Amino acid sequence: MTRTMTRDEKIDAMLDKHEITELLYAYCNAADRHDHVKMRSLYHEDATDDHGSFFKGPAMEFIDMLPEIQKPMEILHHNMTSINIALDSDRAEGEVYMIAFHRFKIEDGTSVDLLVGGRYFDHYEKRDGQWKFSMRAAGADWAYYNAPSQTAMDHPMIAATHIAKPGPTDPSYQFYEMMKFGQRLK
Repeated sequence: MTRTMTRDEKIDAMLDKHEITELLYAYCNAADRHDHVKMRSLYHEDATDDHGSFFKGPAMEFIDMLPEIQKPMEILHHNMTSINIALDSDRAEGEVYMIAFHRFKIEDGTSVDLLVGGRYFDHYEKRDGQWKFSMRAAGADWAYYNAPSQTAMDHPMIAATHIAKPGPTDPSYQFYEMMKFGQRLK
């Protein structure tokens, strides 16, 4: 028989799930802005990461490789959609649906587009009061590829907007004071 949670237990679970969701959003920001310092802060030191052919092993080694992996990336845009989290005290598991757009240069210098729909299979741990990844594995459900790129960053409809860029020259770093995009929120 399943025990009914008390109101305080439900509130604690909601807060834990909210903190994990904030972790997921911070991951998207760190990945898309190529912010490796922030990315490092999202994983426990002994965490693992499985990004298929890019890397399988200690997460800190994966993050060390990100500058080279992201070098040909002109645009990265991660979106989390359905987020399913199961809690067990200071441990949690998550199946996180994502859609990620990549525009990158291939060897001949041509830009190509890759839109991926997939899921992250995550394990999280709360240590010293903070939730971080202890294991993250990326999976793909579908992919859509265009060569050459069909992305039109010079389209007149976006000409006057603030165009995203990897790194601290992205407009978000200048717009926000409270969100402090260069670091993880506590």
